[in-house]
Amino acid sequence: MATGSSQLPKRGQNWSRRAVLGGAGLTALGLGATAPTGRPLAASTGAAAPARLALGDTEVTVLSDGGLVLPMDLYLPDTPEPEIAALLAPHGMPTDMVRPDCNLTLLRSGDRVVLFDAGAGPLFQDTAGKLPASLAAAGVDPAEVTDLCFTHAHPDHLWGVLDDFDEPVFPNARCWMGRAEWDYWRAPATLTTISEARQSFVVGARNRMAAIEDRVELFDAGAEILPGIEAVGSFGHTPGHVCFMIHRGDGLLVVGDAIGNAVISFERPDWHAGSDHDVEQGAATRRRLLDRLTADRTRIVGFHLPYPGIGMVERSGAHYRFAATG
Repeated sequence: MATGSSQLPKRGQNWSRRAVLGGAGLTALGLGATAPTGRPLAASTGAAAPARLALGDTEVTVLSDGGLVLPMDLYLPDTPEPEIAALLAPHGMPTDMVRPDCNLTLLRSGDRVVLFDAGAGPLFQDTAGKLPASLAAAGVDPAEVTDLCFTHAHPDHLWGVLDDFDEPVFPNARCWMGRAEWDYWRAPATLTTISEARQSFVVGARNRMAAIEDRVELFDAGAEILPGIEAVGSFGHTPGHVCFMIHRGDGLLVVGDAIGNAVISFERPDWHAGSDHDVEQGAATRRRLLDRLTADRTRIVGFHLPYPGIGMVERSGAHYRFAATG
């Protein structure tokens, strides 16, 4: 099992293979077959068409799992409504809910087909669970996937390992999960200490973890889990959340849910996110990530940023902005 350090690299240092950065209940509100952002859909799938990116001689494909619908009082439970409106209204965004896309990253390298997270599957929200259709549109058989790398174990990232019949969707994949994340969701005390609204998350995570247990490799933040793929500690959203730095070409950071909204997370990273397990640590992690990504000009792909979620972080006055490049 892979191990490593989780120390935050000093500002000005380049990303290296050993340099790393230190929910409320989700209500399913069906929106029919259209994507939450209204973008063009792949024919008859309910998901956006695959987006491709070259990293040197390696190809990355971003796949859509559809999107989520989250009431604002769950997403920003501690923020007064006037402050939310003042931030979002100038961007033409609704102030009563957020509709984040769900973007999964697929890496082809040699004989490896690496998928980062597994999507929501069929049992979470009606607007999500589109990954199988997106894989088909990209010409990828789920049986081809050799490695599944999990940023964390929330439903929209883990539950897609099983289909409607509790059969494995990726039967040949070795599954990589951070040791702290695995231990948290499996710990006996978690079910009794987590909020009642999230107890279903624990039950669902344990069910999926049991299904993949014989194929799991645990690692510590800082480990190079696969050649050129480094786990970056980014705790707060969950106790063991990690990003993944892909050291190919100019590099790409798969940020998972450490940065979750293209406006709120960038312009108000200090705001407490209701989906964060530890709201203070989650905010601190966002600030550190945004600062490093700006300084190092590292490209990112965000799981919940507007599809396909590829872009750069830039300074915008005292805050930051997401500059989409994909």
